[in-house]
Amino acid sequence: MPADNFSSVTEFILIGLTDQPALQMPLFFLFLGFYVVTPVGNLGLITLIGLNSHLHIPMYFFLFNLSLIDFSFATAIIPKMLMSFVSRKNIISFTGCMTQLFFFCFFVFSESFILSAMAYDRYVAICNPLLYMVTMSHQVCLLLLLGVYGMGVFGAVAHTGNIVFLTFCADNLVNHYMCDILPLLELSCNGSYINVLVIFIVVTIGIGVPIVAIFISYGFILSSILHISSAEGRSKAFSTCSSHIIAVSLFFGSGAFMYLKPPSILPLDQGKVSSLVYTIVVPMFNPLIYSLRNKDVKLALKRTFSRINFS
Repeated sequence: MPADNFSSVTEFILIGLTDQPALQMPLFFLFLGFYVVTPVGNLGLITLIGLNSHLHIPMYFFLFNLSLIDFSFATAIIPKMLMSFVSRKNIISFTGCMTQLFFFCFFVFSESFILSAMAYDRYVAICNPLLYMVTMSHQVCLLLLLGVYGMGVFGAVAHTGNIVFLTFCADNLVNHYMCDILPLLELSCNGSYINVLVIFIVVTIGIGVPIVAIFISYGFILSSILHISSAEGRSKAFSTCSSHIIAVSLFFGSGAFMYLKPPSILPLDQGKVSSLVYTIVVPMFNPLIYSLRNKDVKLALKRTFSRINFS
C-alpha cells in the first residue's frame, strides 16, 4: 500500500546534527574518520575470528555476530548522516526513511539481546567452567542467536508499524541526523498517547529484558568470583568480563538516557548527542574494547600477521 494513502508527505529533510556552518566540515571529517575506523575494526575482528580456529568457541561466536551487527548498524546510519554536512538539503524519501527506521530498530534490538547472550555465556564460563562446552553447545548458541535476531525483527516491525501509519500533514523537517522514532512522532499530525505507550512498552522490552538478564548473570558471576580463594583467579575472572561490562555500559546507558526519559526532561537536540553514542561511538569502539583487552584476540592478530609475513 503506497505511503500517500497515509500521509501527504512523500519525503523528509533531515536537519542533521547541527545547523552551524562553521562546524559542518570539521564534523564531516570527524565522522568520516569514524566511518573508516568502524568497518576496518569490525570486519578485521570478523576476519580474525574466522581465520583462527582457537577462536571458534561460543564467546567468539557471539563476538563475531556483535561485530557483524555493529558494521551493519554503522552502514545504515553514517552515510546519510555525512550527507547532511555537505548538502544544503539532506532529503530522504518516505520509503527510504521508513526503511532506515526499520534497520535502525532491528540493529538496536539485536545488539541489546546479543549483549545479554554474551553475559549468559560469561556466566556459564565462570560459574560452570567444567560444563561450559556442554552447556554452550552449537545448538544452544544457534538458538540464542535465533532469539537475538528474532527480537531484532520484533522491535523493527513494532516500531516501524507504529510510525508508518501515522499522518504527516505538512512539516517534513526531521530534527535529527537519521529517521528516529521520537523526531518522527513529533512531526505527525495524529500521534496519540497510544503511539507513545507502544514506543515505551517496546523500548522497555528491548532495553529492560536484556538489562535484567545481564544483571542476573553478573549477580551470579560476582558471587562466584567472591568465592575464588586466589587473588590471581579473581583478577582473571574479572578481566574476562571487563570488556563486556564496558560495552554494556556504553550501549545501554546512552539508550536508556535517550528513550526512557520524557521529552520535557530530554529535548531532542540533547537526544541527538546522546544517540551518537549508541549509533556511532559504540560500533566503532566495540572491536577496540574487545581487541585491546583480550589476549586471545591479540594472539590471533600476531599469528595472522606472521602468516602474511611468511607468505
